[in-house]
Amino acid sequence: MVTFLLKKSYRLKDLQEIDFKDLWGDHGIFTTMWIFGNPPKILFFKNHLSNLLKSLKKYKINKRFIKSNILQILNKNLSKKKNYNHLLRIALNKNTISISLRKRLTPKLNFNLKLVNLKRERPQFKNLKYKKILSHLSKMDNTKSDIGLVFNKKLFETGTFILLLVRNDKFFTQKKNIMRGSHINILNPSLKKFTKKKFLLKN
Repeated sequence: MVTFLLKKSYRLKDLQEIDFKDLWGDHGIFTTMWIFGNPPKILFFKNHLSNLLKSLKKYKINKRFIKSNILQILNKNLSKKKNYNHLLRIALNKNTISISLRKRLTPKLNFNLKLVNLKRERPQFKNLKYKKILSHLSKMDNTKSDIGLVFNKKLFETGTFILLLVRNDKFFTQKKNIMRGSHINILNPSLKKFTKKKFLLKN
């Protein structure tokens, strides 16, 4: 079971705190970021926030001052004295902003994927339709295992990561129907070129 350091929800219209809602299954968007150190730093924060705001517009959750609202809530809840090594999740639907902090797990070297016949809804966005994925992940030791999402005999991504395959010093990403998030956008200039390819199970 996941242990949370922090769980808070706020009404979007006036930022009043309300009972915590994780928002899973709602019409909305989330992002998860690594927060570490003392004072705290958030890896690729500007990129995560930019992707979040762009996706919110696509989902027509683009109320005024939403960026400043998010920053205000983070400043209110994050301690400058605590030494962090956590995952910070920000989730929004049309009425609510929720944030949570859970301890960051370190994957073990003998990591494996369990293939599951499942396709994410609108996979190009990091949306909140995640309950089926979470139902699988909750039964696993997430330091050792993740699920591989399979549809029409093709492997797309995992429950928590984008797949980046390497062969003969060439890098391959799934051709379509994946969320191209902050990390892969930042890696792209360094790796120069990704070859987009269908990941067929038979291969």
